[in-house]
Amino acid sequence: MNDTLPGYTVLDGPPTIPDYLTLRSEAGMSRKTEEQTAAGIGGAWAAIHAIHDESGDTVGMGLIGDGGWYFHVIDMAVLPPHQGRGIGSAVLRALLDRIRRDAPPGAYVSLMADEPGRPLYERHGFADPAPRTIGMSLSMDRGAHD
Repeated sequence: MNDTLPGYTVLDGPPTIPDYLTLRSEAGMSRKTEEQTAAGIGGAWAAIHAIHDESGDTVGMGLIGDGGWYFHVIDMAVLPPHQGRGIGSAVLRALLDRIRRDAPPGAYVSLMADEPGRPLYERHGFADPAPRTIGMSLSMDRGAHD
């Protein structure tokens, strides 16, 4: 699998655990343990990662969870020096193509994203479903208060 992306190759499958942790950290996402990462990667319905052709480094990733009828984009990240080159779009496009090809009719695709990702997701057809539906989250961090 390769989306036309000069200097990069988009591959089917997840990044390695160390690459996953590096991508999350360097992209400014919350830290995860190796155990959480292994469970997330192992439970992903689909995973895509992108490598820099010259260095061989993993520079981007995307994962989809569930795979029954609900498909949640659980992780998308691109290393900052490689952002703005279409890697995020290529990874997201590959994930959405997989859903279109393999998911049952009526599949529902959702995500929760930090504000900098909004333009990427909107370009690919994601929209805020309010007021019909609201997005909510609950953090189970230790020490959190209600």
